[in-house]
Amino acid sequence: MDHSSHEHHHMMDHSSHGGMDHGDNSHMCSMNMLFTWSTDNLCIVFRQWHITSTLSLVISLIGIVAISAGYEAVREGIRRYEASVARRAETAPLPTTAEDTVTETTPFLATPAGQTRDEVTRRAHVVKSVLYGFQNFYAFMIMLIFMTYNGWVMIAVSVGAGLGYLVFGARTTVVKETACH
Repeated sequence: MDHSSHEHHHMMDHSSHGGMDHGDNSHMCSMNMLFTWSTDNLCIVFRQWHITSTLSLVISLIGIVAISAGYEAVREGIRRYEASVARRAETAPLPTTAEDTVTETTPFLATPAGQTRDEVTRRAHVVKSVLYGFQNFYAFMIMLIFMTYNGWVMIAVSVGAGLGYLVFGARTTVVKETACH
């Protein structure tokens, strides 16, 4: 039996396997796909957000509560903006002459002194689209935090959502769409 291939295996340089000592897992992030309470090698969304001690866990959980509560603040800010636009659109004049109507040559984001209702709503729609994109990005980042499948992190997200609703959600109903959108 020829064992020459085994000898070659023992002589191979294994330093190219990530450039890390295999006995030192302090810089490795665990990727759990099942519910866990373990915080060993827990990274939250980014490799740099690595839980290395009880203190870093507590600080991270407080940060996650703040991030989750902040989402409700963003939603409330967007609701206020939309209400403000609706009030401005109600008081803006309707186009009355042929020059006031929107045509192919009308600038998309024009800001004349007396904006018509169409101009107010068109500009607001662009701003609302940007805010909607930001809100969705924020929601999906929170979803990724939740998807660490770590019980402590999941509780922190839920506490933050509840706290955010308590502080910022006074004008909304409890029954609403899912937190992701």
